[in-house]
Amino acid sequence: MDTCTLVGGAVAAVAATLDETARQVLERLTVSAKAQVRQVLRARIVLAAADGLANAEIACELGIAVNTVRKWRGRFAHQGTDGLKDARRSGRPRIYDDRVRVAIVAAATSAPPHPAATWTHRAIAGRVADTVSAAVSPSHVGRILADLDLKPHKVRGWLTRRDTPDFWQRAEHICDLYRNPPQGAVLLSVDEKTAVAARSRKHPGRPATPGRAARQEFEYVRHGTASLVAALDVRTGEVLTEVITRNNAATFTGFLNRIDTLIPPGTDIHVVLDNGSSHTARHTQAWVKAHPRWTTHFTPPHASWLNQVELVFSALTRSVLRHGDFASRDDLIDKMDSYIINRNETAQPFRWTYDGTPLKEAA
Repeated sequence: MDTCTLVGGAVAAVAATLDETARQVLERLTVSAKAQVRQVLRARIVLAAADGLANAEIACELGIAVNTVRKWRGRFAHQGTDGLKDARRSGRPRIYDDRVRVAIVAAATSAPPHPAATWTHRAIAGRVADTVSAAVSPSHVGRILADLDLKPHKVRGWLTRRDTPDFWQRAEHICDLYRNPPQGAVLLSVDEKTAVAARSRKHPGRPATPGRAARQEFEYVRHGTASLVAALDVRTGEVLTEVITRNNAATFTGFLNRIDTLIPPGTDIHVVLDNGSSHTARHTQAWVKAHPRWTTHFTPPHASWLNQVELVFSALTRSVLRHGDFASRDDLIDKMDSYIINRNETAQPFRWTYDGTPLKEAA
């Protein structure tokens, strides 16, 4: 006689009933390649019990003790699928009391001692030892801070917006220009990109290979810098650039003069500018006053990102400048000019969707 048939018990087995949803969950668990072995075993016990098998039969089939079957069958009957999870354990007793945790948090959320600018785990452990006379290791400080999602070593920069009551009205006005350009007029976005470094690497880089990113030599040789001023036609997406040697009002109005000669007489010109010194100087204001067909629109302070030409500068940086290698200043200028020329051949206007309303406030 099979020895499995001799193992039984007089105690009646707890009934295990499954609805269709619970059955599907358990069946998926039994064939999952990522599930833990103990989870699969518990699911198989409940499925077998729901099919009407006795505890002894299930134990024989799965090669486990009857008490194991009885335990998980009973847990499921009383708690459902939640009963198949591991019970919570108390774990090792806490070494430090709440005073230590409070002292760690108090240190991490305060200013570090002179002359440090940020906290380290070791420094926090030292502060705790001084305040509550508890010897806490730096690694334990790190675990407590991680549990609280507190990261005193990380600093996120932000900018306090100037107190301008019409900030959002001005932002909305700029966005409305992009979304509804003036009929029959040219709408330009103008700004400078200054001090672009012409640098060549001391040794050639290595291209990317499967599983390995491209590599670039850290050391470089400086060959000077170059600056340019650019005007983006918001309607067409085309860009006009000019290399400049100085970033002042005289240079800026000289660029505006060049644009003025390129646009047919009688056409109104609207230009979006940020609050740079060359844009707000008296010399520039006088030039605009002397050219009635020009209308300037200034972005709010601390909102130069509303100047659409910044998108062109961002694309130029990603495509050419960030990882570029330039043998000379002329090489840098040539590559920037080539990028703009190639871009203009297939230029498309930016699809501006932001309407100038307040963005989600930072926490």
